[in-house]
Amino acid sequence: DIINVEINSATDNPMVFAERGETISGGNFHGEYPAKALDFLAIAVHELASISERRIERLCNPSLSELPAFLVNEGGLNSGFMIAHCTAAALVSENKVLCHPSSVDSLSTKLLVACQGIEFLRPLRTTTPLEKVYDLVRSVVKPWIKDRFMSPDIEAVHRLIIDQKVWNVAKPYIDKYQTEYIPESRPNSPTAFALDPPASPRKRVRHE
Repeated sequence: DIINVEINSATDNPMVFAERGETISGGNFHGEYPAKALDFLAIAVHELASISERRIERLCNPSLSELPAFLVNEGGLNSGFMIAHCTAAALVSENKVLCHPSSVDSLSTKLLVACQGIEFLRPLRTTTPLEKVYDLVRSVVKPWIKDRFMSPDIEAVHRLIIDQKVWNVAKPYIDKYQTEYIPESRPNSPTAFALDPPASPRKRVRHE
């Protein structure tokens, strides 16, 4: 493990061994190995942000989501989540250059977009854990009816993420899923079906 090795290494330059009167110049004082590992971590964060932005696009695009364009009624008068999506895309582009974890803003936008998409699917309900996350988001951000200044909404959801409130809501269900099966709380899909297990082959009976 690169980080453990680095933490437990002597990387001062030079290293002085007074008891034997020896000085050794080392080249690892700049911590290049953990820097490379963290560079890969930054790239991974960028990939998560990119996935988040594509999910926003899928929800905002009526050809893919079958929901109103940009998740707002009266699309000619309201731009809905269009600017928020452009902002998320801009953040992803910034990450490509900087690989900086500003992608949390994109995640905040994705939560807002997902909750807005749910508004157009009511009275249907999603799973219980996601409904709890939806309720948490709606406790700080009201549904999007007409255009308004979006920055306070993004900041409010960003704060939920930073304060780990979203995680605290979801974690009990994650822990429970790991130990036992929880049936879906949403209605069965009319297109769903179950495959019956194959019938066991009949045994041939030899008559004496």
